Amino acid sequence: MGVRARVRRVVAVLGLGVRRLLGKLSTRESTRLLFSVTGVAVAIMLMTTVSGVAVGLASQSAVQSENVDYWVVPEGGSVDTIAVSTDGPKLGDTHRLAAELSRDERVSYATPVLLQVVPVPSADGPQYVLFLGVVPPRNATPTIAGLPTARLTPGDPYYADGQYNGTWTGEVVVNPAAANILNVTSGSVVAPRGTDRNFSVVGVSDEQFTTGVGVTPVALVHLSELQQVTGATGGDAADQLLVSTNSPGVQQRLEGVYPNTVVVTRSGIATQQVSTSSLPAAMGVAALLISLVVGVLFTATMMGLEITNDRQTLGTLTALGYSSRSLAVLVAAETVTLAVVGGVVGVGLGAVGIVAVNRLATSVFGVESLAVFEPGLLVYGLGVALLIGLLATPYPIWLSHRTDPLAVIRR
Repeated sequence: MGVRARVRRVVAVLGLGVRRLLGKLSTRESTRLLFSVTGVAVAIMLMTTVSGVAVGLASQSAVQSENVDYWVVPEGGSVDTIAVSTDGPKLGDTHRLAAELSRDERVSYATPVLLQVVPVPSADGPQYVLFLGVVPPRNATPTIAGLPTARLTPGDPYYADGQYNGTWTGEVVVNPAAANILNVTSGSVVAPRGTDRNFSVVGVSDEQFTTGVGVTPVALVHLSELQQVTGATGGDAADQLLVSTNSPGVQQRLEGVYPNTVVVTRSGIATQQVSTSSLPAAMGVAALLISLVVGVLFTATMMGLEITNDRQTLGTLTALGYSSRSLAVLVAAETVTLAVVGGVVGVGLGAVGIVAVNRLATSVFGVESLAVFEPGLLVYGLGVALLIGLLATPYPIWLSHRTDPLAVIRR
């Protein structure tokens, strides 16, 4: 038999296997096959949902600005404080230090950043917003955490050389998430709980700010005004210092401005983002392994029972001239098709699961988006389903080889 004839025969056997399996499923001829499809679908659904959560967790954003080249953070917090963290070690005397650095001709701008979660009353009860306190540069208009500093008065008028009695600007820029939960627009008043100081919205940005738990409501204000509202005026504290420069020599100076601090470069940020992704990666790997084990065991067992129940048909095919190799191809085609059908159903259910997780996160934690459904998850789910089918084929193939055509014909 020529190569071309062999290929045609293999294709014909594969087609027969696919049609046999789909025919059994469409006529509900075998409950075992429906159970097997359900098992694979549940495994792929859970894997897709968990992977969606892992993708969401891996999309953390740093509190940073365009063209920022260095971050100065307390040594106790190391580079972890670059991510959103409001309870780590603080830097002190930050206004003076930022002003000194800004006078360096090699530095484009320098600004401290204070992070505070502030409760703000709303019609639906208190809402918690991440406030960022900064000193807007006079010679630049950077965007910090997706919020434009151009809307704020340059400098920090209320600081007044540490007296905290200067002009209160009350300016605040919010992102769409904060505007939504507070139901505010430009010109609206934002009144943090526990203080008689108010802010007026001077702009709503177009960008959202995402962290490991989804979109975060963020507000940008002057540093001294946030310090006053949150009772952090003592020590002129901030969580980190952002420095923009085109000169590598600035790093050496930054390393000496504070004791017990770490200077992180832009490349260090990339390294940290990779290292902090270990949890999402672990979740994804665990979901993959569990799905493979459950899917393979379920598919192999149910297909084994189906082969045992279908011995008469297999024996008849053997008597008609089907070789053991052709039977193996037939059984493999049925097994893989079964797994792929379960994968298609599972990916669809996984998308529904991601929507359900996000709704639950919104209702319980107030997080708008915890899990993310990327198009790649569709291919990923179907690929894993195909792998499940391939790994599950040896057992039903082995059972098919034990079929004695003479014994079947005598029955």
